[in-house]
Amino acid sequence: MGLLAKLLKALNSDSSPWQLAFGFALGMIMGLTPILGLHTLLVAFGVLFFRVNVSAFLVSWAAFSLLAIPLSATFANFGESLLLAESMQGIWTAFYSTYLGQLTQFYHTLTLGSLVVSLILFPFTLLLSKQLVEKYRKTFMQWVNQLRIVQLIKGSGFYHLYQSVGN
Repeated sequence: MGLLAKLLKALNSDSSPWQLAFGFALGMIMGLTPILGLHTLLVAFGVLFFRVNVSAFLVSWAAFSLLAIPLSATFANFGESLLLAESMQGIWTAFYSTYLGQLTQFYHTLTLGSLVVSLILFPFTLLLSKQLVEKYRKTFMQWVNQLRIVQLIKGSGFYHLYQSVGN
């Protein structure tokens, strides 16, 4: 519950919509793919190195992990079709003969299929989540802030004390 509260606070804050959008999109990659793999380290490094909202990342990771459960058979079938494609046999053989190729674990059909699908969905998730954050801030957040009870709470001394302690 605390994580959702942090996400709502981030949605209502002045943080960039891109920070939240990248959190959602990177969380989508982590949620749709198996946890063990080189891609996991790269995504985690991206979250920690760049200015990404961690609350959005964690909420998105959890939501897409639940979505990945019924889709795992489809991901595995897609990965198998990529691995068995005649035109790519030479590429896979050359790739797996390298140490990096073995670290990626792309020989697992689920890993390959889910990562390819999540990389295809990444730009769409990124742009859609940015637009949703902006729409939330323009419509819903303004509507809530215009409520009389919210204005009374924000005008109180207790709220100012909360803001100074929270930051």
